[in-house]
Amino acid sequence: MKKSLLLFGVLGVLVIVACSNIKADGVSKTKIDINTENQKTKLESSKKRSPDFKKYWYAGDAEITSYELEQARYGEIRKGKAVLIYVTEDFLSKEQVKADYQKSDNIPVLKLNATKKFNTGIYPYSIMQSTFYPVSDNKHAIKISSSMQEWCGHVYAQLNNRKEFEVISHSYFQGEADQNFTLEKAILENELWTKIRIDPDNLPQGDVQIIPSFEYSRLRHKEIKAYTAKASLTKDTNLDTYTITYPELNRSVSIVFNNSFPHEIESWTETFKSGFGPNAKELTTKATKLKRIKSAYWGKNSNTDEALRNELGLK
Repeated sequence: MKKSLLLFGVLGVLVIVACSNIKADGVSKTKIDINTENQKTKLESSKKRSPDFKKYWYAGDAEITSYELEQARYGEIRKGKAVLIYVTEDFLSKEQVKADYQKSDNIPVLKLNATKKFNTGIYPYSIMQSTFYPVSDNKHAIKISSSMQEWCGHVYAQLNNRKEFEVISHSYFQGEADQNFTLEKAILENELWTKIRIDPDNLPQGDVQIIPSFEYSRLRHKEIKAYTAKASLTKDTNLDTYTITYPELNRSVSIVFNNSFPHEIESWTETFKSGFGPNAKELTTKATKLKRIKSAYWGKNSNTDEALRNELGLK
């Protein structure tokens, strides 16, 4: 009898342990682990980041930089404007959206909204890519989204960093219409633009696997996947250059940034084959800094605030 009770007791403990790993009301051990990891990440990020970093990025405003753009499209160079908007915010780990309220399990991220506007003949292009990269700099971007509008139609793609990279993509082109797939985790070109701002000395170098920017993949109708690339960091007196070369795509990207904190991006180039068919040729897109300001732009929404666009050269 005592042996039976002991056996039932052991079985009961095993059942309780097993049940603790089963979802109940949407809560699981995985979720608990994630929350614990998020709190650890937040603590680590606050310890790692310097006082200068906190003073610059947590002052309650965003860094906005405008660029003169020469964009390769359809085998010609188009004049336009590009803008990089960097700002820190709290991010929800499960929903992977901006948090409305501060909580202990929010993930601090450095967000980059990168925009381009240019014309191709009679019709305009508008491109925006958003990257949400953890300030802790110890994992991949949590989320990336990209949208593109022009008179033929519009396309949208989004990547969520969960157990795998989860990707959805929508396009008016037949071969890209509606896609939903997963990818093994690899370096994301989009996230490197935020990593530069946090710790450029730890940028990946050498032969690596990189998923190209969503902008490039959609403009050139390339499969969203990792490609073999070679990355290098060249240091100079004041400016460093980070270069990524994709042999299979015949494409290279070079980002020039200040080697001292806060590592502002001064310019960049992107060389690839532009156009289709007999009109295709290798061209180089260029972006050169016009003006940089710090501003809480989300509150600058009156007509009088349009003066700030003039200051940025975005008339």
